[in-house]
Amino acid sequence: MSEHESAVKMAGSENPEVLYGVKDHVAVITLNRPERMNTISGAMLDLLTEYLVKANIDPDVWVVILTGTGRAFCAGLDLRAQVRDDDTSLLRSNVVITNLDLRNTPPTVLHDMDKPVICALNGSAAGYGLDTALGCDIRIMADNAKLSAAFAKRGILPESGGTWFLPRYIGWEKATKVIFTGRNLSAQECLELGLVSQVVPADKVMEEAESLAKEIAGNAPLAVQAAKRMMRLGLDETFPIHVHHVFLQLMPLTKTEDFGEGVRAYMEKRAPVFKGR
Repeated sequence: MSEHESAVKMAGSENPEVLYGVKDHVAVITLNRPERMNTISGAMLDLLTEYLVKANIDPDVWVVILTGTGRAFCAGLDLRAQVRDDDTSLLRSNVVITNLDLRNTPPTVLHDMDKPVICALNGSAAGYGLDTALGCDIRIMADNAKLSAAFAKRGILPESGGTWFLPRYIGWEKATKVIFTGRNLSAQECLELGLVSQVVPADKVMEEAESLAKEIAGNAPLAVQAAKRMMRLGLDETFPIHVHHVFLQLMPLTKTEDFGEGVRAYMEKRAPVFKGR
């Protein structure tokens, strides 16, 4: 059994379509509906939100990996359910209009998380799956996977963050070309555009994600989280305001045990042992 399989089995779920486990300060959240290419149902949305929040508030979790099982990361929302208009449909009756709280959906929770999130793209991502992948901090992609922004081909727009992420990640002109054409992007195209940081063989995706997570988890977690928080806020701040906010984040960090450990380890020329406090 791989480390990934061990991690996701450590904490079971009443709904096996989303798995959650923690090992060595790394939480692994796995979309587990391979027979449907991990298309998202309403129940999966709720559970994914629950696990993202759980990872973000758990002091033992320092890094999060989001991945899928089977040949796809996530093929989007469950469109078959939308056509059937059954109890699993996200659009059934007026559920989305009357009951959906956008503050407590995966895209918003992902954006607000302080824990670093690595998306291990074990396979292709389309629609909602694409937006979810873009909401993570770092993406490692299988070489046989694709990203599909086919929203316009379905009569909708990227509803869960794509219109916000893509212009910031790759610039206005490239983003408009991707969204307006609804084209599929190969792993190599994604790498060239800067949408992913690595492209690796499909059977190495989790290995690379776990290696990177381990590297990040070797640093002071409170410092990593503060840095992410400041980078997120900095997207919408002027420089003078941002510098002020960074200073306010810096002062509490200098009073932590981890700061003292980091300084001692540097002076003693050894690897630091951080505790997250």
